[in-house]
Amino acid sequence: MSKTGAPRLAVDAIGARIVIVASQWHETVMDGLIAGAMRALETARVADVSVVRVPGSFELPVVAQAHAEAGADAVIALGVIIRGQTPHFDYIASATTDALMRVSTDTRVPVGFGVLTCEDDSQARDRAGLPGSREDKGREAAEAALFVLQTLGAVNRPAEAHD
Repeated sequence: MSKTGAPRLAVDAIGARIVIVASQWHETVMDGLIAGAMRALETARVADVSVVRVPGSFELPVVAQAHAEAGADAVIALGVIIRGQTPHFDYIASATTDALMRVSTDTRVPVGFGVLTCEDDSQARDRAGLPGSREDKGREAAEAALFVLQTLGAVNRPAEAHD
């Protein structure tokens, strides 16, 4: 587990427009990830939040990009990919990860990465922020997106604002 050393990224994001794009596979795990992201957004005082559901993790990037291009200040991508007995896991995990990174770098809109890539359902539940889970990756993805949004805001201010 990567729990050790995980940062707590406190940000005040009043006025931010956030879109959570979440897959529908593994309903219990996804409910936990969404709830964790919502807890982080509430703590950051974000009031403008939309949740958009897509069939699976492979569909996350195109919908994340559409919302980034339509004016979302940040997007939180949530999904779960569980290894099976075929190479399908490797293709979907790699393609989804690469595409979400491209969305973020191409649009300069932060994309919080909350896509679990697990060996089995037990590992996914342990990372989903459910009661008894050891980690809350939905919260972590939301915090990371908000922190990057804040950082980009500081980078993008006019020069005179830095004085």
